Amino acid sequence: MELRKIRTSAALKGFAFVSSMLVLCAGCGTRSVGTVGSGELSDGSSSVTSSANENPDAAVTGTEALTTDAVTEPPAEDKRVHVIAAGDNLIHYSVFKNAERLAGPGENYDFKPLYEPVKYLIEGADVAILNQETIISESNPVRGADGGALLFNSPPEVADAVIDLGFDVFTMANNHLLDFGAPALEESINFWNKKAETYDLTVLGAYLNEEDSENIRIREVNGVKIAFLAYAEHINGFSIPADSSLRVVMNYEEDVIERQIKKADEIADAVIVSTHWGVEDTNIVSEDRIELANKMVNWGADVILGGHTHTAETMEWIERDDGTKGFVYYSIGNFICCQTDNFNLVGEMPDFDIVVDGATGETRLEDVGCIPNIIHYEVGDYDNLTVYPYSKYTPELAAAHGIPYAYPAGTYNTFSWDIINNIIDENIPKEFQKLDK
Repeated sequence: MELRKIRTSAALKGFAFVSSMLVLCAGCGTRSVGTVGSGELSDGSSSVTSSANENPDAAVTGTEALTTDAVTEPPAEDKRVHVIAAGDNLIHYSVFKNAERLAGPGENYDFKPLYEPVKYLIEGADVAILNQETIISESNPVRGADGGALLFNSPPEVADAVIDLGFDVFTMANNHLLDFGAPALEESINFWNKKAETYDLTVLGAYLNEEDSENIRIREVNGVKIAFLAYAEHINGFSIPADSSLRVVMNYEEDVIERQIKKADEIADAVIVSTHWGVEDTNIVSEDRIELANKMVNWGADVILGGHTHTAETMEWIERDDGTKGFVYYSIGNFICCQTDNFNLVGEMPDFDIVVDGATGETRLEDVGCIPNIIHYEVGDYDNLTVYPYSKYTPELAAAHGIPYAYPAGTYNTFSWDIINNIIDENIPKEFQKLDK
């Protein structure tokens, strides 16, 4: 259990003090004290006293002050939010071709069956976060890196599927934002903003203008305010045109990142930062990411969700200068894809609780870890593409995986239950593995 004090104005317990006074008046002769039963005081609290006849030792001839014990209100309950996240929703050519084959009459694509085995996990969370790796520009052709060019544009049915799945926070800060140019990115931002209005979503990472990029997204869930920020390392060599108002905050803009994280820390109970960084197809955590992660945590980030490498990488607590801690997932890999190296087919689904202590107002993270997800497809044109949580995958499915026969072939195109477990054990420390969810 790792504690972090977000602000000093902790919740205070109230104390109710009730006092009563019985004034006994003496006349010309002696007057005995009558019996006083239970009843309500003027403030609504109850009082019980005894008569002199019932307790002779309590008889008085003057004034007696009777006080009750202090009544303490029960402590406020903790506020808890269960969070789950997923990595790159990478819509390759063969991903949307699977959805095309699954579509019914009058439909173009049906992506929902591809995600069905993990739906219970996403629906069961209070907050579910997804990195939408590809833009959705309806005025441009659908493309998924077919023909060798790493350019992506996905059909709108992708959004319908992941919203139906239960995701409510979508990050867009990644290297494929400008695959079809600034107008397509603007169209994609407007597309997601409209979805956000319709379905109460939180969308961030690519913005229509500078002002919007400074509008820190906060989602209040179960009484807990969570701030979301997202940054990108590069945009595949493209750049936003000088005459465009579009804005993406890059990792090298550390002054902006510091200011935004500190501001988010002031106005929210917890801060979650999503960042695209690192070198693709490796599980080695680079020193520059470790350095930036430490800065982010010291600036106020509670959780960092790393992506971009398309591989599962390690995770750890980072201690702040004041002794409190934040947590970083250096790379959570892919959520869905049709890549052909085995290390691209095992991802991570971060899974943790944000708890605000009812007595102190402090925020802590509990039950921190991740659920491995397996991307499955079979012989043919990446047939039966499906995302499974580790607990629902089997050695039999692993033996039937189509990666050994996929074209174009990857370098690491063997697959088995043992390979899956080796990838997990090499990249997810045992204490953070959640294999039974």
